[in-house]
Amino acid sequence: MAAHLSYGRVNLNILREAARKELREFLDKCAGSKAIVWDEYLTGPFGLIAQYSLLKEHEVEKMFTLKSGRLPSADVKNIIFFVRPRLELMDIIADNIFSEGKLHSSRDFHILFVPRRSMLCEQRLKEQGVLASFTNIDEYILDLIPYDGDLLSMEYESAFRECYLENDLTSLYHTAKGLMTLQALYGTIPQIFGKGDCARHVANMMLRMKREFAGTQNQILPVFDTLLLLDRNIDLLTPLATQLTYEGLIDEIYGITNGYVKLPPEKFAQKKQGEASKDLPTEPKKLQLNSAEELYAEIRDKNFNAVGAALSKKAKIISAAFEERHNAKTVGEIKQFVSQLPHMQAARSSLANHTSIAELIKDITSKFVLQLLCLSALVLPTSNFPVSASEAFFDNLTVEQEFMTGVDTDKANTYIEDSIAQKDPLIKILRLVCMQSVCNNGLKQKVLDHYKREILQTYGFEHILTLNNLEKAGLLKLQSSSRNNHPTIRKTLKLWMEDANEQNPNDISYVYSGYAPLSVRLTQVLARPGWRSIEEVLKMLPGPHFEERQQLPSGLHKKRQQGENRTTLVFFLGGVTYAEIAALRFLSQMEDSGMEYVIATTKLINGTTWIKSLMDRPEAQMP
Repeated sequence: MAAHLSYGRVNLNILREAARKELREFLDKCAGSKAIVWDEYLTGPFGLIAQYSLLKEHEVEKMFTLKSGRLPSADVKNIIFFVRPRLELMDIIADNIFSEGKLHSSRDFHILFVPRRSMLCEQRLKEQGVLASFTNIDEYILDLIPYDGDLLSMEYESAFRECYLENDLTSLYHTAKGLMTLQALYGTIPQIFGKGDCARHVANMMLRMKREFAGTQNQILPVFDTLLLLDRNIDLLTPLATQLTYEGLIDEIYGITNGYVKLPPEKFAQKKQGEASKDLPTEPKKLQLNSAEELYAEIRDKNFNAVGAALSKKAKIISAAFEERHNAKTVGEIKQFVSQLPHMQAARSSLANHTSIAELIKDITSKFVLQLLCLSALVLPTSNFPVSASEAFFDNLTVEQEFMTGVDTDKANTYIEDSIAQKDPLIKILRLVCMQSVCNNGLKQKVLDHYKREILQTYGFEHILTLNNLEKAGLLKLQSSSRNNHPTIRKTLKLWMEDANEQNPNDISYVYSGYAPLSVRLTQVLARPGWRSIEEVLKMLPGPHFEERQQLPSGLHKKRQQGENRTTLVFFLGGVTYAEIAALRFLSQMEDSGMEYVIATTKLINGTTWIKSLMDRPEAQMP
């Protein structure tokens, strides 16, 4: 089920198995039949660790979503609540227990806090008069969840908000604990580099924890050579920009949640000749996206301009493979063809799915990806795509690229003004205004006041809280000095490449069709020639930059074979986009890089989910 986690340089299945073992041990503590009541947010992350089959083996008979009122009927001995440590969830649990107590006095209640037990929550349960009802109160430390062979996420959705708006460093403690777990399984990481205040906090906590556990570490040969900790706020621009890789666009348009995407069903209907269209499915098509699927692993990190050609090539290969059946004459040849059939059918199904997804994306981005319209009808049949959607995408992208290259960033932008007048989605407006602010090192008082006034008058004065949050997080700010450092940073780090090759890339800038993510460029420079070469630029970015070394026990120093690549774990504190992940994978695959990257983050984000996490609305308007 999770074989793709062990394909990479680092076998992340070890981490998954450790998490599964702990889960089994907890379930076995609760003897007898069980029903699990889930905090809905946890079902996705847990699905990556354990499927229902594993829970069933340990006598889990029913599963429910946590909500107020009486629990659904279940003839079980144990009710287990899997919840995040949130006070509002404790009130719901108390409500459940009160409604249960009168009916089933013989039942045992258990609570499992994920990722940490909370005294405040236990106090709330005590105040509600239900704390004594629990047989077991425990914690399940699910810090880093393996998403793919080179990708780990904590799925801590409020990490950036907590650090930069609320000055709550809890997520950094969880990060440090997660990294200590990783070192317990994969060995001590000898070198730690970092940039930013949060990175410094995490490194300090890790070093302190290491001193506290001195002498108890496992004697494991280190798998990682370097850990690089990067604050999201050193590169606020990248998540605001529209990602242009295949996986990035799927996330931008439809949203990828815990490795799954829900898509409009029309393009996936198996229409037979003469069949009425009224039978088309209405339920969204849910697809899992990871490297276990061969075709997806091949195309996910490509710029969308290169996806059509890749799908066309794959279609020809699959067609040729099926044609081979006519050449199979002997029993042996027929037998060999039949043995390959399941793999070929899976490949054809995968091709059909990704052709449909590419069509859906093309409908929105078609003016940007004119090349796709020239592809063979087998891959992307021409459709009557909505011109307005494609033009809106193209116009938006043009403005983004103007900001990235420093064009007219110091005055009110007419496209933003027109978009506000047309009452386009607020998040689109906020992304563009924040991008202009970041690229100009802040906006002039007159421009900032103008944008604020337009937004509040059009979308409602309750959004003054959101604008305040964006200012506090540094995404929207007043230009404090006449000096704008962004052009210097852009030039020194080559953040804009004029002739980015999207079909056969030779630089990371292909993921945004010209813009090289600052975070990934810093990672690239660290590997070669080193950060000393960009000392001045580093000083222009917020927070300290540092290097720490962790002492390895004697005998555990790696003897590197000639030509063997080094392995770096890049940890993004505050979120990472799929385009940045694609850029790091590109660096790993470069023949002369000498470095392979594993990516970890507090949360997988895109510009929309990131801005949403910073929005404040009155309770009545909360979704």
